Amino acid sequence: MKKQLYINGKWRDSANYAELLSPYTNKVIAQIPQASKEEVEETIEMAHQKRTAMARLTAYERAEILEELVLLFKENRQKAAEIISLESAKPLKFSLGEIDRTIETYKFAAEEAKRLTGEMIPMDAAKNGANRFGYTIEEPIGVIGAITPFNFPQNLVAHKVGPAIASGNPIVLKPASQTPLSALFLAELLDQTSLPKGAFNVVTGSGRIVGDALVENPLVKMITFTGSPAVGIGIRNKAGLKKVALELGSNAGLIIDRNVDLEEIVAKCVTGAFSNQGQVCISLQRTYVLEEIFPAFVEKFAEAAQALTIGDPMNATTDLSAMIHPAEQERALSWVDEAVSLGAEVITGGKIENGVFLPTILTNVDATAKVSCQEVFAPIVIVNRISSIEDGIIAINDSDYGLQAGIFTNDIQTAFHASKALEVGGVMINDIPTYRVDQMPYGGVKESGTGKEGLKYAIHEMTETKLIVWNQN
Repeated sequence: MKKQLYINGKWRDSANYAELLSPYTNKVIAQIPQASKEEVEETIEMAHQKRTAMARLTAYERAEILEELVLLFKENRQKAAEIISLESAKPLKFSLGEIDRTIETYKFAAEEAKRLTGEMIPMDAAKNGANRFGYTIEEPIGVIGAITPFNFPQNLVAHKVGPAIASGNPIVLKPASQTPLSALFLAELLDQTSLPKGAFNVVTGSGRIVGDALVENPLVKMITFTGSPAVGIGIRNKAGLKKVALELGSNAGLIIDRNVDLEEIVAKCVTGAFSNQGQVCISLQRTYVLEEIFPAFVEKFAEAAQALTIGDPMNATTDLSAMIHPAEQERALSWVDEAVSLGAEVITGGKIENGVFLPTILTNVDATAKVSCQEVFAPIVIVNRISSIEDGIIAINDSDYGLQAGIFTNDIQTAFHASKALEVGGVMINDIPTYRVDQMPYGGVKESGTGKEGLKYAIHEMTETKLIVWNQN
């Protein structure tokens, strides 16, 4: 299956192609065009030419385009999910869930397109402001360069494409090299909507060529990126004065207090730690459990992990399949070995069987081990005992990252204290740190990034505030 670039509303071949392999079978599933720097530059120029057409769209028209896309995703739900599972090895049940979230994300974007408002400025609050009338409006910033990861190849794209359309901006999308098929399928759907041709473009290829061209081109007014801290910091350094929104890494932590329902919590922890093979920015990676309930929690958690169905991602019953690339599985295995060398105990998993990294629980993990202090992005979770809630807060805060954290407790004072003391962008009380709904503000502190996602917040990032003052003197 030979794919094409989507540039200026047309499908185009490229001079160079690369094989796309299934992470599960390691078989070739498509030939993907590798855009040249010249093709990217041309695409940016075409998108730049569409900025006026996009800016002239009314809020109603922008919302209608997004509603059209919502209907197309509903009609193509199964196909879109199967594409995700084929190219990323995400189990089909979770791919279907991702498409449901994608539909909701574009729906929220359509609603927010109608709520893009400015504010009145009380000019006469200043001594020399009498008889002046001031207000602000939000204007589209211009071409948006979006660089997206493999782990949610539709919904994380929606968090960039939806706000761009809602705010009246053209967009050039560079999807992850491992998951380009979902982005190209999105182009097929958007091509059927009322969106002006050329306002949405997909250029596939290497980050070194496509990504750098987007970041360095002055016609691109904003870069929105989801991925690793190393790449994100590099983007920020190269971007100059253009706006940059970065959603980067995490090693999300959870605290479990005494006198809580362990059965319910274990079920949530299995979801948080092992969904999508742990390849989630807010995957549950570090768990801190009060010592009196530690043995019972570990036993129940291990039993639940061992009960997961492992295998072909295209099977409806599969819970966990292969990671995105064999090299990533080998990296994760080496991190487990390092943790064991530092004194950790493998409760379950810690190995690869039939091409799948088994769900892994480690205890007694040293804070300097990579599985603790770095983003593991694998089905690995550590469970360490603590003697107090404060110990858990200190442990979670002892990190270069700060995206989300969670705490299970029945004590309201403990909950409020943790919500203030945890150094993260979002605190989930009585839930796992992996919890997210798509309209909420989402973004971290420290090396977890800058800026906020969530439709309302991302739209604001993609606009410029203009002040207008009338002198009525």
